[in-house]
Amino acid sequence: MIKTDILIIGAGPTGLFTVFEAGLLKLKCHLIDALAQPGGQCSEIYPKKPIYDIPGFPEVLAGDLTKNLLEQGKQFEPGFTLGERADTIEKLEDGTFIVTTNKGTKHHAPVVAIAGGLGSFEPRKPKIDNLEFYEDKGVEYFIKDPEVYRNKKVVISGGGDSALDWSIFLADIASEVTLVHRRNEFRGALDSVEKVRELKLLGKINLVTPAEVTTIHGNQNVEGVTIEKEGENILLEADHFIPLFGLSPKLGPISNWGLEIEKNAIKVDTLDYQTNIPGIFAIGDVNTYEGKLKLILCGFHEATLMCQSAYKIINPGKKYVLKYTTVSGVDGFDGSRKEAPKAVVQAIN
Repeated sequence: MIKTDILIIGAGPTGLFTVFEAGLLKLKCHLIDALAQPGGQCSEIYPKKPIYDIPGFPEVLAGDLTKNLLEQGKQFEPGFTLGERADTIEKLEDGTFIVTTNKGTKHHAPVVAIAGGLGSFEPRKPKIDNLEFYEDKGVEYFIKDPEVYRNKKVVISGGGDSALDWSIFLADIASEVTLVHRRNEFRGALDSVEKVRELKLLGKINLVTPAEVTTIHGNQNVEGVTIEKEGENILLEADHFIPLFGLSPKLGPISNWGLEIEKNAIKVDTLDYQTNIPGIFAIGDVNTYEGKLKLILCGFHEATLMCQSAYKIINPGKKYVLKYTTVSGVDGFDGSRKEAPKAVVQAIN
């Protein structure tokens, strides 16, 4: 039986940052993730994708963000159960929980934080004949290593942020980038749309709208695609076809835990992101509430507030002294290496 203060289900960015915030409160964390390594989608799907909206980082690769978060939380010695899926949960008479994985590993904690991102997921695939035949032969649904596309002819389909961002990123790597979207309007960030249109004018991106890829050509690997645009067919040479139509998320076994679910997400109270079951919280992309934004930085905020309530559950009746790392540093929180300066601003809850 693995015992901890906060059991975190999901080792993506939000789950990893929870380790740090909990550590400042002297709370221990253990994380469960079905993937074999921490980082969630940032590690598994797009480790080389640049992220632009992390405070203090004008640009950071998703894989590097994971490494930084692991380094930040390392001092608090979190535990990990990787390559196992959280399957069942049992609430004991004392209000604590036992979570068992699909491999039978049991975890005991007074607080459970679900930070499972989109849950289990699979890419949304276009309806193209023989699409599966070309998978891993030039058809990819995720970009893990952009160097694979160096000096190659790449066709990307989609109208969201991923399609726009990767078209921009690969414009300096691939020999030719073509972005195909079935509408003239895009769903992604306005800044990215403007950048794509700018690169089109510079001749670095071929932008084909409104249109869609209807056929893939090639004997063993992708050699070209047919694009249908306003009733006309355009045959285009290509080494890679990357349809980026988003992910189809599923909560998996968590959906059977008695939590209030809305549109495949867990409803929470925005006071502290607690679910309808006291002691179980949901933070990051896995939750939903009015005004919800599925951004990593929002997950960080939710994790911070969640830890405050977790402290009160784990230490009933105990007053928490809020200290600011800007004046106390991190070491000063546990007193093991130095005391916090007298000038520390304190707030008593």
